[in-house]
Amino acid sequence: MSSSARPVVHYMATRPDGTVPPTCNHLARYYSGLGETIPTVNLADNIGQAIEHPSPGQKWYTDKPFSYFHMYTRPGEILERIEDGWPVRLFVVEPLGETGNWGGRHYPYWLMSQQIRVVEETEAWQAFGHRGAQVLAVLAQLPDLARQWATEWAADPEGTRRTYKAWEKRVDDTRALTFWAFCRAQHSRREAGLQAANQLAGDAAAQAATDAGAEPHAVALIQLRARCLVAGQLMFDRIRNGEYEQSVRGLLLGAGLETPAPVPA
Repeated sequence: MSSSARPVVHYMATRPDGTVPPTCNHLARYYSGLGETIPTVNLADNIGQAIEHPSPGQKWYTDKPFSYFHMYTRPGEILERIEDGWPVRLFVVEPLGETGNWGGRHYPYWLMSQQIRVVEETEAWQAFGHRGAQVLAVLAQLPDLARQWATEWAADPEGTRRTYKAWEKRVDDTRALTFWAFCRAQHSRREAGLQAANQLAGDAAAQAATDAGAEPHAVALIQLRARCLVAGQLMFDRIRNGEYEQSVRGLLLGAGLETPAPVPA
């Protein structure tokens, strides 16, 4: 191994109380509906400790709601299997004993084991990928931004609508969100982070704009602007080469709209 190679780090996400969510949400809902309690462990209570899985299943299949410890070597994909989504807590763990990966070549960043050592709790923003801290900062600003955008729309409905429609057309024509951001997120193993950020951004912006009295069409475009903004922040370091890519990134960040977007760090 090259001395410059990065060591592999294994991550597990938990609910905010530190407990590990089920391996399979579908099975968990089914058995919970039958009145069964789904076992779990609390990683926050076991930092520095080696722990055995409380209900090991068949290796390495999901035959129980919680059948093995499921780790990620790419934290930007962690949110793909969290039943309640964000927020989460993030832990660094060490797999012990036999390990497996039924995802094969399609999910090389997965690892399963039935024993782990909980090394430490780490910064949860990493679940969005390398730019997770910037994404969370923008998500925190979005309610205020969406209210500001809604106020601007109300002050000049026709002019603002034309501005947004022209911007929306450029976003659609370039496929800035559906192709550039999505594909770059796939290649850099941040797909789940991007999906979660898009959902959070859309929900926050729609709620704030609606509360500000924006009409439905305005709400939809403000929601799109918010989703594009977080995608542009998340993928800022991956959509950057050449003038055309930079123009696509600019569209995601709001180029062509009057209110300046937050400047990436």
